[in-house]
Parts: sequence; C-alpha cells; structure tokens
Amino acid sequence: MTISRKYGRTYHYPFSPGTTSDDRINSTYWQDIQQIQELIHTEKLDGENNCLNRHGVFARSHAIPTESPWTAQIRQQWQFIKNDLGDLEIFGENLYAIHSIEYQNLNAHYYVFGIRENERWLSWEETKFYAKLLDLPTVPEIKSVKNLGTRLDFEKEILNIVNQPSAFTSVDILTQKPCTMEGIVSRNSQEYLVEDFPKNVFKYVRKGHVKTDEHWTRNWKRAKLSFEKGGSHVAID
Repeated sequence: MTISRKYGRTYHYPFSPGTTSDDRINSTYWQDIQQIQELIHTEKLDGENNCLNRHGVFARSHAIPTESPWTAQIRQQWQFIKNDLGDLEIFGENLYAIHSIEYQNLNAHYYVFGIRENERWLSWEETKFYAKLLDLPTVPEIKSVKNLGTRLDFEKEILNIVNQPSAFTSVDILTQKPCTMEGIVSRNSQEYLVEDFPKNVFKYVRKGHVKTDEHWTRNWKRAKLSFEKGGSHVAID
C-alpha cells in the first residue's frame, strides 16, 4: 500500500532515440497533440524525480518517504512548506546529485515541472503560480506552441531544440566536454485529468544519454550552484 501515487509514466515521441527496454512510446502522439490548443516545451533536466506532498518527500517509491542523502536539502525545504500543501503534490527534478550531466550554472537544486491536485494536473500557469508562492523555481520553459504546422516541421523544430545546450550550461560527466540538453518535455498548457496524462505529456530524450549505472549512488557527487563556481560559463562549439 502506498500513501502517495507515483508520477505517471511519460511516453516518448516515436522519434525519440533515448528509449530503453522499459520505456513506452506514444505512436499516436500527432493525433493527441492536435487536440491540444497550446503546447509548452520545457527542458528535461537530468536528476531525480522528487514529489513533495503533505506526507513527505518521495522518490521512485511512494510507499514511504525517501531518506536518501541527496534529498536532505529538499527535505529541509519541505519542513517549511508542508503545512501549506494541502492536496497539492509538487513534482520536480532534484539536481543535488550529479547524474550524467553536470550543470555549470544552477541557481537551485530543485526545479518544479508539474503539480497534481487529487485527480487533475494543474495548468502550466497554475503550476508556476504555486511554485512561486512556495519559493520554488520551475524548469526552464523553452517555448509555447499554438500553431503546430506540419508534422515534419514540428519534429524538425524539436530536433533543433534538443541539439542546443541546457539553459544551465551542460557538461558530459565522462568527457568533461560541453554537451546538449538531456531532452525536452512537452505538455498541455491547460489542466488535464490524471487518467489522461499519456495524451497530454510527451518527451524526447537524446540517444545514449544515461552514462551512470545502478551503482551511481555509491559515489555520488553534490552539484555545485553557480555562485560556488564563480558563475563560470562553458560554450558549445
């Protein structure tokens, strides 16, 4: 029995190369997207999906709150906001521990990408509103799409976006060289029901993204914030 419901599985675009054996693909994404009035592209950050609700801070398992060392900071923040959450469940990317990408210009370690309230996911505007009230930043918003154009043009634009560096300046942990962002997440700008999640949220992940294995937790490193690095910048050739 769980005391909190896990985050829904985000289906990949069919042209997303970064799929693994347990990933799911939305082969009818074009039909689904055409039912959406406004689509928001946000950057997919390379971290751990953490949920904050009135019961605690959760990672992959929502059976019990997490106590991992890399969630210590967000658990401290949760102590200050837990009584204000009510039925809201805040989902964000925890970048405290470095995974496959090291970000050079982080201003925080936790970035909100979605908020669930009972049986609905809040609109993007509501998400940003509540995140700001709770003093939590949101993931980088890349652009709003209201006119899809042709399917070919739509897919070309996504490929162009994901070939760019992260908004936080991305470096590959193995090569220590600049790299592109992990990918993007596209979502309906409006609210939608939990059961309709697969038809309202889509993702693209670059090929061969994951460079860490299941034992990364043994030797994890804390990501430094930009002020700790003196605001250094790394550019992609």
